[in-house]
Amino acid sequence: MHPRHLAAAAVVLGFSLGFAATSAAHFGVVLPSDDIVSQGEAKRIQVALKFIHPMEGQYMELDKPKRFGVRHEGASTDLLPTLTAAKGRGGDQKQDFGYWTAEYTIKRPGDHTLFMEPVPYWEPAEDSYIVHYTKVCVNGLGKEEGWDEPVGLETEIVPKTRPYGLWTGNVFTGQVLIKGQPAADVEVEIEYLNEAKKNRPRVTVPSDPFITQVVKTDANGLFTYAMPRAGWWGFAALSTADWTVKKDGVDKPVEIGAVYWVHATDMR
Repeated sequence: MHPRHLAAAAVVLGFSLGFAATSAAHFGVVLPSDDIVSQGEAKRIQVALKFIHPMEGQYMELDKPKRFGVRHEGASTDLLPTLTAAKGRGGDQKQDFGYWTAEYTIKRPGDHTLFMEPVPYWEPAEDSYIVHYTKVCVNGLGKEEGWDEPVGLETEIVPKTRPYGLWTGNVFTGQVLIKGQPAADVEVEIEYLNEAKKNRPRVTVPSDPFITQVVKTDANGLFTYAMPRAGWWGFAALSTADWTVKKDGVDKPVEIGAVYWVHATDMR
């Protein structure tokens, strides 16, 4: 969400979900169990679709998406029928929230871009709806082609850095498109998926500005960020749609987000 809304949204979420009020950004999530499937490995991956505050690990309700699919070798395949409903919670949340899971099998070599278009999510603190068009790339069986191709979503991030096989500290560069055109001076929010792993505890945030990193695109819609820690990083480029959604008979604005997820790995 935009900075002018962060404080208000945090207060409302704090009271409604029962956690301390902090600045929190919304992120759509399409999270594969692995972003690289090598020759000889199991070809089936697990995929989770969520709507969360990544750094704080808190869920929001995700209704069944409008679209869920995969782009491979220039063609898109509908994966919506593969979704299964699930429940989860994070942080100190006291209730479960809905998300979705799926299995996807890598049958052919090349890059497989999984993407989601959710139904509009009503955010009362902003008096607007939110739609996050979310993508992630899974490399399959050694063929590194297709990762830089647009899917054709209303807004999306097209990677200019190969989005897999990245070390911690590598930079990620993406180009933000709106209706297929580069989007200049668009705010990009960046958050770390702050989950505890074996030998890797959750990050402790010293103050609110560390929760969400912020950069802006240049005249060509490009942005760059260096990922300082191993794990999943989300990039959300935010703008306002040129269409509205009615609520109680009133037209409400829609924040559209182009979201992309990238994984960084420590050298050992």
